[in-house]
Amino acid sequence: MKRHFPPLLLTGAALLGAAIALPATAQFAKPEDAIKYRKAAFTVMARHFGIVAGMANGKIPFDAKAAADNAEIATVMSKLPYAGFVDGSDKGETKAEPKIWAEKDKFNAAATTMQEAMAKLNVAAKGGNLDAIKAAVGETGKACKACHDNYRKE
Repeated sequence: MKRHFPPLLLTGAALLGAAIALPATAQFAKPEDAIKYRKAAFTVMARHFGIVAGMANGKIPFDAKAAADNAEIATVMSKLPYAGFVDGSDKGETKAEPKIWAEKDKFNAAATTMQEAMAKLNVAAKGGNLDAIKAAVGETGKACKACHDNYRKE
C-alpha cells in the first residue's frame, strides 16, 4: 500500500509558505487598504505578545505551552505589517508618522530590530524558562517602544 501522506504534507507546507509570503507582496487597491492591513497585523501581534508579557510580569498565570504558542504567533505576525507601509498610506486614519516615508531605511532597521527581538522571545518561550522569557520580553518591549517613540503619533 502506497502512503500519500508525505506528498500531501509537502503540498500543505508549500501552500502555507505561499500564504505567509503573500502579504509581503500584497498589492493594495487603495492606501486605506494598506492602513487597515498593517493595523490588523499590529493588533494581532500586540495581543499575542501581550499575553506572553502578562505572564512575564505576573499579571497572567504562567503556562509554558501558552507562552510558546503566543510567542510563535507574535513572531510570525511581526513580519507582516511592513508590507502595508506603501506610498500614499501616510495619510488617512493612521498613527504612522509621515517621517516613516522620509526615513525608510531607519524605519526598516527599527522593524528588523523588533523582529529579531521577537524571534529571541520565541526561542526563550519554547525553552519554557520564565526568567529567560522575562528577559526577552523586556528586550522586545524596548524594541517596540523605540519604534513607537520615533514613528507613531500619539
